[in-house]
Amino acid sequence: MVENLILLLENPVALLDLALQGLLVGAVFALIAYGMALVWGVMNIINITQGEFVILGGFVAFYFSEWGISPLFAVPMAALILYVIATGLYLTPIHGLVFANRLRPWLLAAGVFAASVAGFFVSGASLVLAVKEGVANWGSMAPAAAIVVDSLLVTIPVMFVVGGGLYTTVLRHIVGRDLFTSILATFGISIFLQQFMNEALTADVEIANHGLGTWSFVGGDITIEQIRLIALIFALLIGVLLAVYMRKSRAGQAIRATAQNPRAARIMGIDTDRVYARTYALNAAICGSAGALVAMIWAVQAYGGLVYTLRAFMVVIFAGLGNLVGVIVAGLGLGVAENLAGFILGLEFQIAFVFGLLVIVLIYRRIRLSFARKVLS
Repeated sequence: MVENLILLLENPVALLDLALQGLLVGAVFALIAYGMALVWGVMNIINITQGEFVILGGFVAFYFSEWGISPLFAVPMAALILYVIATGLYLTPIHGLVFANRLRPWLLAAGVFAASVAGFFVSGASLVLAVKEGVANWGSMAPAAAIVVDSLLVTIPVMFVVGGGLYTTVLRHIVGRDLFTSILATFGISIFLQQFMNEALTADVEIANHGLGTWSFVGGDITIEQIRLIALIFALLIGVLLAVYMRKSRAGQAIRATAQNPRAARIMGIDTDRVYARTYALNAAICGSAGALVAMIWAVQAYGGLVYTLRAFMVVIFAGLGNLVGVIVAGLGLGVAENLAGFILGLEFQIAFVFGLLVIVLIYRRIRLSFARKVLS
């Protein structure tokens, strides 16, 4: 570690190269963090699903490259796909999180019923596929199929009772109460998306082949990957479009009004339910486009979303809600710091550095809050 630090101090060109590489990827971090800040500021929800949205967008880019299509076209397509997915997610657990009084026990039971039926058909399809591929035959798979059917017949009525009972006794009293509840709810969605990607897409680490090269400067001491520069341009373009959308469009103004005072917004005729759905879906679209860039710069894996959630959370905590400039600066700074840490400490400690930095940021915010002026009541 000391040797690497001395090497950087003795070679300013290498330091400049690392800082430049960090700035190029920091813009992607800022983009992901802006989406989290949007949901947090408007809906008062800490979205733990942020990283999984990024990974889903990355898989869109990967499959584009597998189909012979440039993954750069996956950036807008991933945004569209994630927008649709997030809208569906909002209409289930997120909608109940924000509007708990509209949730009913039978809705929860119906959701569990649908999940049980889906599981039954997925299991049946797996059995058929196993036989088709020659892994097993119908005779050996018959006992397993019988177990699946029996478990389905038992699970459906039991989960009707359990689901309705849980809502009546527990959920109706805690949903929509505080941020901790939102963390639990979105954490559950995060686990669901991880398992979905692992089973339905792939469990392998995948990279979207972009086919772009690298520029070299100063005799090869400074290198710039073309995809990282393109990612910076995409991130800046998306950021500008978001800023214009939030300030100039009626939908953006409705989002800002709801963030400032939801009750006053409803009195003025704004459908806050639709605003919340649009906000959550917009955040997913932002993450999807960022994920497509991530798949081309690094790699994506079904369980790799946590680190992007932590990065976004750290940037938002450091910059504060509603501070777009602060989010950009903090995202760029994180990119540079993480890149330098990877060189000095070693790549195996780069992610550990992110976790450690998060602890430092939380302590810093706690100290600042302790010195903040408070109104005595």
